[in-house]
Amino acid sequence: MRGSERRARDRGFVTAESAVVLPVLVVFALALVWGLLAVVVRIQCVDAARAGARAAARQDPAPSVARAAREVAPRGAEVTVSREGEQVRVVVVARPPGLRGLPFTVREEAVAAAEDLGEDGG
Repeated sequence: MRGSERRARDRGFVTAESAVVLPVLVVFALALVWGLLAVVVRIQCVDAARAGARAAARQDPAPSVARAAREVAPRGAEVTVSREGEQVRVVVVARPPGLRGLPFTVREEAVAAAEDLGEDGG
């Protein structure tokens, strides 16, 4: 009788361990997926800032520069274009999807030298 009591008690331990371990694994998997989504958003922001900086360096008008950056940027991203002397700065700020309660944003910027079009404009 003692052997069967020990096996029944061991099954209870396995159940209790599973009840603790499974939620931890689920939380870990969700955190991993969210982290991967944040990396994807960062890459999209880098690409968007670079696209906007290239357009601005070609002397495209500011609305065209912002449009070029927004086409590549993640949905809902904020695009800011500024010119400082001979440099054009494009800043893209976005929030990763999911877990909107976290105060986490991705901010990427690109700077390019404005091309001199010369006196003839081309």
